[in-house]
Amino acid sequence: MIRLSKNTVCGTLALCACIGLTSCSPMQEAPPQAPPVVIEDPAPEPVEPPAETEPKYTAPLTGLAIDEPSDRRPLAVMINNAPAARPQSGLSGADIVYEVLAEGGITRLVAFYQSGGGEVNIGPVRSIRPYLIELAEIYGALPIHAGGSNDAYDQFQHQGKQHLDEITNAGTSFWRSKDRKAPHNLYTSLPRLLEGAEKRGYPLTSKVPEYTFAKPEQITDGEQVTAFDIRFLLQSYRVSYTYNKEKQIYMRSVNGEPHVDLNNGDQLSAANVVVMSTSHRVLDDVGRLAVDLNSGGDALIFREGRMIQGKWKHANGDTIRFYEGDTEVSLVPGQTYIHIVPNDQPLDEHVSIT
Repeated sequence: MIRLSKNTVCGTLALCACIGLTSCSPMQEAPPQAPPVVIEDPAPEPVEPPAETEPKYTAPLTGLAIDEPSDRRPLAVMINNAPAARPQSGLSGADIVYEVLAEGGITRLVAFYQSGGGEVNIGPVRSIRPYLIELAEIYGALPIHAGGSNDAYDQFQHQGKQHLDEITNAGTSFWRSKDRKAPHNLYTSLPRLLEGAEKRGYPLTSKVPEYTFAKPEQITDGEQVTAFDIRFLLQSYRVSYTYNKEKQIYMRSVNGEPHVDLNNGDQLSAANVVVMSTSHRVLDDVGRLAVDLNSGGDALIFREGRMIQGKWKHANGDTIRFYEGDTEVSLVPGQTYIHIVPNDQPLDEHVSIT
């Protein structure tokens, strides 16, 4: 029998204890793993908005974009502006609208249709005078009217001037409305007028004068004016314009009330408003006038809420144009209203800045 010494037993127990501790200790934890790599889609490249391109074609009298070149002959429609004729129809579709004095202090509107107008009613149509014939011809336009002064008919008959008249040569191009009394109820439309012109063998195309146009953001010259009144002769013909900055147009009112288009109920407006002064001469006891459209004179041009004090000029074979010094004033694309007032008073007597 083998006997172990005390020291040997103690050493053996100590060794076993160490082995036991080692064999019973838990397994070491695995080293922590790196978080998964998330591959994100790359941020999209910023997309540049398409660069603004100039329209390929623009209407000669408005500067607005059109699909193809337009040489359609303008139609100059004499529009009744008596209080009983308001609101008129079709003015919002015209390229240019002139407001001109007739006898007795009333005014006549001459609406030029070249690039627009559609198939809506236009009117009420009224009579013509020699200077209104001249105004139409300045734009190469066909005059449209219902009656006229003796001098106007003398020009048509003896000078062979082309025209469409409800009374003498184009009655089927017009009709009478039943909701108004004559003479404030005569209407027409572009399709009827073009058909009437074609039947009479009148040319439907012409060399149309072109105005110079600039983008609104390019308009920086002129005094800031956002509201003004225009006075002709009678208090019942006080015209006002207020600039709408958001729409970049001038809203038209007559005698303090919005002047609207009967076709759509919209208030009439313009991108450009011009007031030009010239000589007016009374011809007879009825008050018929001669209006000088050739000698030039003072003009106020309103665009983009700004006013330029300039001049108007009319060269042979060209239209009426507006200048600041020797430079033609560019118009803003859109409709233009032009008002002709007598030059017996300074122009600022006819225009009140409000």
